[in-house]
Amino acid sequence: MASESTFDVVSKVDKQEVANALHQAQKEIVQRYDFKGIGAEVDFSGEMILMKANSEERVLAVLDVLQSKMIKRGISLKSLDTGEPYASGKEFRLETTIKEGIAQDVAKKINKLIRDEAPKGVKSTIQGDELRVSSKSRDDLQATMSLLKSFDEADLQFVNMR
Repeated sequence: MASESTFDVVSKVDKQEVANALHQAQKEIVQRYDFKGIGAEVDFSGEMILMKANSEERVLAVLDVLQSKMIKRGISLKSLDTGEPYASGKEFRLETTIKEGIAQDVAKKINKLIRDEAPKGVKSTIQGDELRVSSKSRDDLQATMSLLKSFDEADLQFVNMR
């Protein structure tokens, strides 16, 4: 009678929304007066976003513009891995990568969190870059989802609820 119910925990980013946020940021950087004449720009290639400007403060301001556009587009900042600004010739650069999938160490932390704090009958298994959570009770799965929403190390989504 009672079969196992499951859902998958994933961490995915909509590439089209990232591209849209990036284009909006590029337009704003070109139009804003405080970015005129400082060589501020944002480039995107695959998983890497490269920001350039003539000073460290300006490149951080470019990052702020990009982050605000991503928030407006519904992209969590947890899915960005931003480095430190570094000098490259006469300009400063800042690299940001887009994290997709759940890293192994983060998956182990989520697994431990489920084991320690989720309702008793809930089990989780790591499957590549995602987790499968299963239980006989759908209510326990929903309680586990609520628990995982407070997890702050990764942007998590829940898919394939069966």
